[in-house]
Amino acid sequence: MHDIVNGLGTAAAFGAVGLVLLLAGVGLVDALTPGRLGHQIWVERNRNAAVVLSSALLGIGGIVFTAIMYTYDDFAKGLAATACFGVLGLLLMAAAFWVLDVLTPGKLGAVLVDPEPHPAVWVTAACNVSVAAIVAAAIA
Repeated sequence: MHDIVNGLGTAAAFGAVGLVLLLAGVGLVDALTPGRLGHQIWVERNRNAAVVLSSALLGIGGIVFTAIMYTYDDFAKGLAATACFGVLGLLLMAAAFWVLDVLTPGKLGAVLVDPEPHPAVWVTAACNVSVAAIVAAAIA
């Protein structure tokens, strides 16, 4: 029974770190795009914004998963490593967004909240997932 309780506590702690990182990812995408992201997705039903946010959430989830699976066996070190790798992933995704915005015509943030579908959204989403995969591979 002690193992189950211990496992539940460990899962709750890692889950809390993962949830904080996911919320930070939502905040980051919201900060990088004009207007309120929640309004864009849930009220305006903007698919562009939804695709970009979804890719960021999947990327962060992949990083957190990999960090939990492959970092330290020591609980405290593993929890800290998960948080650090998650923050690194968020920072790298933001940097990749910025670089993509600089290298492409127009303002990427404005394109992402445009109600009309735009191919740049898929490029941005692929960039998010790719950066996350690179961080996850570095962890493993």
